[in-house]
Amino acid sequence: AISCQAAAQHAYDLAVDYVKERQAFGKAVIDFQNTRFVLADMKAKLQVGWAHLDACIQALVDKELTTTEAAAAKLWHSELRCEIVDNCLQMFGGYGYIEEYEIARLWRDARVMRIYGGTSEIMKDLISRSI
Repeated sequence: AISCQAAAQHAYDLAVDYVKERQAFGKAVIDFQNTRFVLADMKAKLQVGWAHLDACIQALVDKELTTTEAAAAKLWHSELRCEIVDNCLQMFGGYGYIEEYEIARLWRDARVMRIYGGTSEIMKDLISRSI
């Protein structure tokens, strides 16, 4: 969960830097309302993610983190990583798909997080057992 959150944050930071510099139709990409709205949505989700991780880490330190909570963290943060990185890649346009750009590697690497260490479906099954 922590590595997923950190990777999502890094992708976001790369995208913000990129759209501030990249020009399209005579203005910076960040000056388009949709770009700002997508960035704002991602920023809010990242803030929630960091708060969630803080709570999970505290529960772990206090020896109170349950299997269900850990599975939920793995599920949510790996899904968030994929969503954020995909949105960030979109902001790079065609450049985002070129391996020389870090965002392309972040996008490629994000997908496996929903598989290894337990697939998202397995995490959902673990969570559902507590219902």
